[in-house]
Amino acid sequence: MRFIRLLLSLVAVPVISLSAQNANPFFSEWKTPFGAPPFAQIKEDHYLPALKEGVTRQKAEIAAILKNPEAPTFKNTVEALEATGQLLTKVGGVFFNMTESMSTEKLQGIAQDVAPMLAAHGDDIALNPELFKRMKAVYDQRTSLKLTPEQQIVLARTYRDMVRGGAMLEGAQKDRLRKINEELSLLELKFGESLLKETNAFRLFIDKQTDLKGLPEGVIAGAAEAAKKAGKPGQWLFTLHSPSIWPFMQYSENRDLRRKMLAAYSTRANHGGATDNNAVIAKVASLRVEKAQLMGHKTWADFVLEERMAKTPAKAVALLNQIFTVSLAKAKGEAKDLQAMIDAEKGGFKLEAADWRFYSEKVKKARFDLDENALGAYFPIDRVRDGAFEVARKLYGITFRERKDIPVYHPEVKAFEVKEKDGKTLGLFYTDFHPRASKRGGAWCNGFRTAQLIEGGEILPLVVNVCNFTAPTADTPSLLTPDEVRTLFHEFGHALHALFTRCRYNTSSNNIPTDFVELPSQVMEHWAVEPAVLKSYAKHWKTGEVIPDAQIAKMQKAGSFNQGFATTEFTAAAILDMDWHGLTDTKIQDTATFEKASVAKMGLMPEILPRYRSTYFAHIVGGYSAGYYSYLWSAVLDADAFQAFKEKGDIYHPETAAAFRREVLSRGGAGDAAEMYRTFRGADPKVDALLVNRGLK
Repeated sequence: MRFIRLLLSLVAVPVISLSAQNANPFFSEWKTPFGAPPFAQIKEDHYLPALKEGVTRQKAEIAAILKNPEAPTFKNTVEALEATGQLLTKVGGVFFNMTESMSTEKLQGIAQDVAPMLAAHGDDIALNPELFKRMKAVYDQRTSLKLTPEQQIVLARTYRDMVRGGAMLEGAQKDRLRKINEELSLLELKFGESLLKETNAFRLFIDKQTDLKGLPEGVIAGAAEAAKKAGKPGQWLFTLHSPSIWPFMQYSENRDLRRKMLAAYSTRANHGGATDNNAVIAKVASLRVEKAQLMGHKTWADFVLEERMAKTPAKAVALLNQIFTVSLAKAKGEAKDLQAMIDAEKGGFKLEAADWRFYSEKVKKARFDLDENALGAYFPIDRVRDGAFEVARKLYGITFRERKDIPVYHPEVKAFEVKEKDGKTLGLFYTDFHPRASKRGGAWCNGFRTAQLIEGGEILPLVVNVCNFTAPTADTPSLLTPDEVRTLFHEFGHALHALFTRCRYNTSSNNIPTDFVELPSQVMEHWAVEPAVLKSYAKHWKTGEVIPDAQIAKMQKAGSFNQGFATTEFTAAAILDMDWHGLTDTKIQDTATFEKASVAKMGLMPEILPRYRSTYFAHIVGGYSAGYYSYLWSAVLDADAFQAFKEKGDIYHPETAAAFRREVLSRGGAGDAAEMYRTFRGADPKVDALLVNRGLK
């Protein structure tokens, strides 16, 4: 439900004066192309008053539903509730995006004020006995109502969300749930703020050219530019942001500095003091156990997975264990190859975690004659982006045209109008591709506005991809690594999902299981590395030369190289997530001891760290708690889905693409995910395609 998802507060809110409303852009219709947010007009002081006014309006809208003397119906209760909170949705679509990509101390302060308010408002609606009484009256008639399939789903989910929100709890239990939700909202906010500060705090300045040995010219140039911006010209700056740390770990010949970088990365928010997250994650886990048990579930994982494709923790863990077993065996073989390289060079030391990427690159180059750094010249970011656009055109007939007249929130952001083959506008797509101190790490897809079918037309979606790719330098454009290329296609897949979704109700648009929502993103990664697709966009940034067939052949041969390591570190993190959320009592854990026991239980080799450790595992503090397994669950789906195209002998097969758009991309959450997939594919997926693709079988 929108009112629960936004989690906006129900507090005593003063009425906003007419003059204040006139000065605040959130209170007026936006006269921009497609009603896009007028970012230049929106000031930080506008958010809180707009959120509070939104609360006032939604309170009045819900009060009107409860005062309706007519018997509860789908239209006057469920549909009426769906229509509430439009101002909150409008403000939240901008505010929450800005706190992630344009964070400031003032925005963080507003978020601190808003967080408990948000939790309280969601609770006040979900726990409203009169509203639940009306909702239950409609739900109890569901078999006799003449509802569309989408309306049936909306009714069932809205009722279920209220139950899962605590509507059937009594007195003291409801009070305790409110307190838990308030505390969780603040803890989750603190976790993210501390992680951002810790990530930005570490800076490795190098002042000796000898310490740069092994690093590619482009990496050195980027580090020189970063140092110059930091006020230390003539030096080189390396940080914990992905485009900086991972090339350093891959190419730097200075083992001591590699160790220093990885130690800083893997101990973020784990140093004591105000930004330490050990107590935060432990308290979050404890509160989630308590909340789950209030709701009648043994663990938080049981509570969460009830709404996912996996349905039970046992099924998710079974998949993780199956994949971990084969990937760890593969990784141990890879470790032997790396140790052999160390020994051949007379290194005189045992392989460590800080050595893996460096020696993996050496082994790959020796085995396949493939230099990933040299590949970057064929991946200038604009051409890769246009390559993704071209894949979408060939699959679905849509086109992208940059619009300079659409407001953006940062000079690096670009806005594109997306059109159907017949010229009809599908939505707007924004790209925000490079790191900055105000942006959290990682890559994600968000929306400023969700698509919705309305009477006589539709509300167009406004979708944004936010990433942290290698930045351009004074002499070169942004040249992506192969991993960054896959990430660009991945996030673009999420964007296509958001652009194509067309539902009448926000509840069906937004209720997509996490272990299904990664299917549209991950399937796009397959096109990124297909030879025919590579030749369409991978062109040398200087000469325009198409990537040679010989290089593509090497990439194909090396496609499953190091997948033991990559899959093991990922699966280890997913298992750690399930361990945290498989707790059955509220005892506060010692985070370090708990994580050590989890790693020991799974049998993870010491040369590999989980991709995310507890104090910087932002996914599981946010929307992927007991859900990091979702990427692997969806990976089974995406490997099988792409196989549907391969079986036709055409990666752009029109009928298959049309079916995928119709049955998966356009339906959002307006159906059971497993049934939607079966309708597209004609059968349930099997894990075999995933294991074969990764060279694990």
